[in-house]
Amino acid sequence: MNGLVKRNPGEPEFHQAVREFTESLMPIILDNPEYQKAQILERMTEPDRIIIFRVTWEDDEGCFIANRAWRVPSEVAFPCATQNEISEEDAQTLIKNGVQAVGEGANIGDFLKVAEAMLAYGAV
Repeated sequence: MNGLVKRNPGEPEFHQAVREFTESLMPIILDNPEYQKAQILERMTEPDRIIIFRVTWEDDEGCFIANRAWRVPSEVAFPCATQNEISEEDAQTLIKNGVQAVGEGANIGDFLKVAEAMLAYGAV
């Protein structure tokens, strides 16, 4: 749950919904090791949004991973103004992948931390 809150800051309703959902689903997940191996819970709790996409893939060890679009290397990021889309972790990923500018500030969940990270890197 900590990772989910970190990846989706400022969305208490979503956090509550996931918490309630997982409480009812957890006994089934715990009773079925194949669901744990397939990381069903992690995949189900990565929100689908119109403004971003997720890519779910299977690594060499057979674990399923869900990644957000910000992992794709690019020079400029243009989030849409409907969600707190860019977290501090997303900013670090963008920086690592060579971003030079972010086209909108309205979607930065923790604006000060993201802005500090971008400025320290030299991105606009």
